[in-house]
Amino acid sequence: MNETNKQPVLGIGACVYGQRVRYNGESKRAQPLMRRVDTHFELRPFCPEVAIGLGVPREPIRLVGDAEDGSVRAMDSDSQTKDYTDQLESHAAKVLEQNPDLCGYILVKGSPSCGWERVKRYNQDGHSVASDSRGVFAQAMHSIDPLLPLEDDGRLNDPGLRESFFCRAYAYASWKSLLANGLSKASLLEFYSEHKYLVMAHHYESYRRIGRLLADLKADRLETIADEFITLLMTALSKPASRHSHSNALMHVMGYLKRCISSEERQEMRALIEDYRQGVVPLVVPVTLLKHHFARHDVPYMARQNFLSPYPEQLQLRNQL
Repeated sequence: MNETNKQPVLGIGACVYGQRVRYNGESKRAQPLMRRVDTHFELRPFCPEVAIGLGVPREPIRLVGDAEDGSVRAMDSDSQTKDYTDQLESHAAKVLEQNPDLCGYILVKGSPSCGWERVKRYNQDGHSVASDSRGVFAQAMHSIDPLLPLEDDGRLNDPGLRESFFCRAYAYASWKSLLANGLSKASLLEFYSEHKYLVMAHHYESYRRIGRLLADLKADRLETIADEFITLLMTALSKPASRHSHSNALMHVMGYLKRCISSEERQEMRALIEDYRQGVVPLVVPVTLLKHHFARHDVPYMARQNFLSPYPEQLQLRNQL
């Protein structure tokens, strides 16, 4: 990931991590994914509700208000008179300030503080009216750092969302490492070269826009262009890749082998990519064969590409795509 081989850092809801900090004094049931993630990331657990002084166990909080006029607040569930919104927002700013190396954050499904989507919202009479909101802490983190990859533990059960999240987390960790080592025209171009086909696989229009953006890279506009570039790249990776778009990227990557492998091997590779596109095999199958061919042949450009290995294989993210 960087020169010191330090593991990338993920924030995670303390209850998802296994700490007994929920309102009822319990934790959330651990997913098998979390055990794999714990091996490849430095996980830093946070519970914003405990951090702002709420005890364990405690009275639950809830989101109360009108989503249309922006009046939704985090209130106590009993009287709906105690407002914790400002404290939760301030704590989000504190977490990001004190942990500048975060490359992503695993939030907590349904939580009025840490839920990413479809959190229950109540009216002033205490009745549930919709599941259309975002937790206060989660929304504040997104507002402060819109590029920070955020997903809750429930949404990570979706293979496409899961793969997108970890692609973004590793890319953001690499970007922060680049900035720490000093932004330059050469480092920016090298970074995109490494991520080019990953962007193509997730969002082809972003791939084209980034190409146009970097075609006229002037030193006096480097920081402005870099800001636009990383926004485009992270937005592209936030879109789950389809079988069609991944197949397109696989065919482009296979093109680097056209002078290295036999016609029979090319036919086999094309057939396997088509099997993937049709849903017969998962993505890991054509990717594994491509890796096999590149391991046998010296292709310097692909050695720098991370499309085939954007994250550790042990995460098993491409086994269900």
